[in-house]
Amino acid sequence: MNQERYTRQTILKGFGLEGQKKLVKAKILVIGAGGLGVPVLTYLNAMGVGKIGIVDNDVVSITNLHRQVLYDEGDIGESKVIAALKKLMAQNPDGEIVVYNTFLTTKNAIEIITDYDVVVDTSDNFPTRYLVNDACVILNKPFVYGALHGYEGQVSVFNYKGGPTYRCLFPQMPKENEVPNCNEHGVLGIIPGIIGNLQALEAVKVIVGIGEVLSGKLLIFDGLQQSYQKIKFKLNSENRKRKKLQDFYEWNDPCEIIPNVSADELQNLLSDKAQIIDVRTIEEYENYHIPESIHIPLDSLETNSDKINFSIPVYLLCQSGKRSETAFRQLKEKHPESSLFSILGGLNQYLAACS
Repeated sequence: MNQERYTRQTILKGFGLEGQKKLVKAKILVIGAGGLGVPVLTYLNAMGVGKIGIVDNDVVSITNLHRQVLYDEGDIGESKVIAALKKLMAQNPDGEIVVYNTFLTTKNAIEIITDYDVVVDTSDNFPTRYLVNDACVILNKPFVYGALHGYEGQVSVFNYKGGPTYRCLFPQMPKENEVPNCNEHGVLGIIPGIIGNLQALEAVKVIVGIGEVLSGKLLIFDGLQQSYQKIKFKLNSENRKRKKLQDFYEWNDPCEIIPNVSADELQNLLSDKAQIIDVRTIEEYENYHIPESIHIPLDSLETNSDKINFSIPVYLLCQSGKRSETAFRQLKEKHPESSLFSILGGLNQYLAACS
């Protein structure tokens, strides 16, 4: 350990050299290398955490850059974990960075999480959060939670020293159509930085043993009012009795097969003048769209399906590939004989492939 690098931390009363040694010995897993993950990774690495694991299977797109400040335009199209690895090693070569170029699943969650002391979940979807929670309960690992919604954010720490779990606060997973996401509703670039840094702080407090950890408390930040509030919640002891993971955590039936084409193939489809249905919002479409596409927002798809020619293949497009799958299910139910396809990775993957 290069003690000079961390002098401003080690002279801090209540932290000291002993606190720094605990960080150096610590192993922290960060799930997600996006808006929340970037500040978490940047500060934990800079502060001298000995081993950091990164789980993500996404690539850098230009729409990431306003908030994911670890990346730049030269990284567009590259795996996020590989791009992050390069930047973090240049920032501080003292620590060990382990990358998992995959999404967290029921098949790998236990194996990956086992090796770490603390899990910081910076994912952006409920299935992953419930999977992280259950794996952490089974393995008795504390898990630092963060979430975003518009100008607001939330932070808490679950499963800490026998404390409440994620399911104690959110017992049931919401339905997919009840959940907003930043592709549809946007996110102000600075908000992930604030929430991600609060998550990093909680992880440090857990490792070093300083301050009051946000266990049993949900911190809510309102960026427009610059205000914080805390909501207390209690442990439901039944939620700590879990011994195995669920068979699946996805919103969709895991046996359901959705025909799809890759974003790389979209260029060929455009050359063939294929029927592309863009199901994003009006704002997203006006900001950028493929000229040849037909715009029908997802929330009006059923009432405007007469704009679609179901006698020829229909290719459904959104920003990341999630809403196009929802559109597929809606249309397939009403038009079972039609040839419907979802474009994998959506415009994010398409723009990355074109860069």
